[in-house]
Amino acid sequence: MDILQQVGRDQFRTDFPEYRVGDTVKVHYKIKEGGKERIQVFQGIVIQKRGAGVSKTFTVRKVSNGVGVERIFPQHSPNIDKLEIVRFGRVRRAKLFYLRHAKGKASRIKERRRFTA
Repeated sequence: MDILQQVGRDQFRTDFPEYRVGDTVKVHYKIKEGGKERIQVFQGIVIQKRGAGVSKTFTVRKVSNGVGVERIFPQHSPNIDKLEIVRFGRVRRAKLFYLRHAKGKASRIKERRRFTA
């Protein structure tokens, strides 16, 4: 197990801002189409974080044209160009799967205050 941790240590990303479940984020993801590469922005609410080490992932959910879309991103992926936090959400759960069934105003999340000290 120690060998796996040493190999994975080279892959770790430390350039991400500190984000939590409930935050609205913009994930700038590199898409390869043929020989070209472009950056696609996926904006939504982080509904879960799971795993540890290199296999750590987070799930982002958005509603596009009335259809819920979820995407799982590996946290330490080299394909993630940038992660921006749009809103800081205040939630009391680690997993926000209830948002899959909530509609309209029920799916809103309160904003968390940030203290700048």
